[in-house]
Amino acid sequence: MTTDSLVHPNRAGAPAPGRWSVVLVPLLLAGCMTDPQLPPPHLDTPTAALQARAATVAAQPALDASAPPSPWWRLFNDATLTALEGEAGTRNLDLRAAVARIDESRAQLGLVSANRAPQLAATAGYTRSGLSEHSPLHRLGAPTAGSSTWTLGLQAGWELDLWGHLRQVETSARMQLQAVAYGQEAVRVSVAAEVARTYLLLRGAQAQTAIAQDNQRIAQDLLRMAESRARNGVATRFDAAAARADLAGIEASLLQLQHQRDTLMNALALLLGWPPRELNDRLVDAALPAMPARLPVGVSSELARTRPDILQANARLQAAVADIGAARADFYPRIGLGGSLGVQAFQLSDLGSWASRQFSVGPTLHLPIFQGGRLQSQLALSEARHQLAAIAYQQTVLRAWHEVDDALGAYASERAREVKLREAQQQSQVALDVAQKGYQEGVSDFTAVLVARRSLLSSQAALADCATASALSVVGLYRALGGGWSPELLQPDAAQAGSPQAVPAAEPDVRS
Repeated sequence: MTTDSLVHPNRAGAPAPGRWSVVLVPLLLAGCMTDPQLPPPHLDTPTAALQARAATVAAQPALDASAPPSPWWRLFNDATLTALEGEAGTRNLDLRAAVARIDESRAQLGLVSANRAPQLAATAGYTRSGLSEHSPLHRLGAPTAGSSTWTLGLQAGWELDLWGHLRQVETSARMQLQAVAYGQEAVRVSVAAEVARTYLLLRGAQAQTAIAQDNQRIAQDLLRMAESRARNGVATRFDAAAARADLAGIEASLLQLQHQRDTLMNALALLLGWPPRELNDRLVDAALPAMPARLPVGVSSELARTRPDILQANARLQAAVADIGAARADFYPRIGLGGSLGVQAFQLSDLGSWASRQFSVGPTLHLPIFQGGRLQSQLALSEARHQLAAIAYQQTVLRAWHEVDDALGAYASERAREVKLREAQQQSQVALDVAQKGYQEGVSDFTAVLVARRSLLSSQAALADCATASALSVVGLYRALGGGWSPELLQPDAAQAGSPQAVPAAEPDVRS
C-alpha cells in the first residue's frame, strides 16, 4: 500500500477513513469486551443441620452465639497449652512452609504484573566485521577491509492490552496469592488444633497412668492381704494367685500408657519443630485442663467467612474465572507500541556526534489466524478448571457443615456420657468398699473383691477417657469453626494483593 492511497484526494495530508478504521475498530472492540460473569455454585441450605445446631446451643449452657475468639485455646486456662500454641506459631515447619509459599506466589504475581508495565532497556554493542571478496556487496564496490561498529541506545515497548488479556492474567495471579494466603491460615488452624489435641491426649494418658498407679497400689495391698490370709490358713492359694495375676495385668497396662505418653511428647516436639524428647521436662505430669465454662460458637451464617479453607476455595474459583477471561481475550489481536533511540558509529569517538543518531517508533499488531486449535483448547481447559474449582468450593462448604455438625454432636454426647460415667464410678466405688469389708470379715470370697476392683478400674478409666474426649470435642468444634485465625492475621501485603477491592469475589451463598 502506497502513501497516496492513504490520503483523501480532496484534503491533502488528511488520513483516509481506512486508516482511521485501523485505529478505531480495535478501540471499539475493546469497549465491547467485558469480564466473564459466571453464576456462583449452587449450594443446598442445610436446614436440618441448622435446626440441630440451634437445639444443641439451646440445650448446652456453655454454648453461646457470640463470636469465637481467635486464640480459642485460652478458654482452657492452661498456661502450658498457651505457651505451646505460641511457640508452634513461630516454629512449626508446616507454617514456615506456608509462609514460603506466600513469598513464592507473591513473586509470581510480580512477574505477571511486570508484563503490563512499559518495558525499557539499555543496549550497547561492539562488532568487528569484514566482507568477503566474493560477496555481492564487494562486487558493488564495498571494501573488504575490516571495520568496527559501535552502538549505544535505549529500547522501549508496551502492550496496550485493549482486551484485558494481561489484566485477567494478573487478576488470576492476585487471586492465587489470596488463595495461598488463606491456605496459610488454614494451616494455622490445623496446627493449633493438632497441638491442642496432642496436648490433651497427653494429659489424658497421664491421667490414665495416675489411675492405673492408684489401682496398682490397691492391687499390691490386696496381694499382701491375700498372702497373709493364705499364710494364716484362712484363704486358699487361689486368692494369692488371682491377686498376682491382677497386679501383673495392671503393670502391663502401665508400661503401655508410659509408651503412649512418650509418643505424645515426641509428637508435640515434632509439631513445635524440636528433636525427640526435648519437651519432656516441660511436660511433666499434670491434670487434664478443666472444661471451659463458656464456649462462643458464633452464628451459622458466618461459617463461610470464619473458615479459611472456604475463603481459599472461593479465591481459587475467582482465579479460574479470570483465567477464562484471559483465554477469551487471547482470541483478539494484541497491539503494542515499540521504539528505540540511540547512536551508531564506526569510531567510538563519533558516538557523541549528532550525525550518529538513529531511532525507530511504531505500533505492532499480532493477530492469531490459525493456531491449530490451541486457543479453543486453552479456553476449554480454563472452563474445565473453573468447573473443578466450583466443585471443590461446594465440597469445602459441604464438608464444613458436616464437620461443625459432627463436632457439636460429639460435644453434646460426651457431656451427657460424662454424667452417666460419674454415676457408674460412684457405684463401683461403693461396691468395692462393700466387697473389701466383706472379705476382711470373711463373709465373701476374694473373687468378689477382684470383680469390684476391676469394675472400679474400668469405670475410672472410662471417666478419664470421657473427660479427654470432652476436651477433644472442644478442639474439634473450634477446628470446624475455623478458630485460630482472623482476617487481621493475614499479612498486610498478601491481604492487599488479593483484596476484594481488586477483584470482586463472589460471596459464598448457602441459601440457594
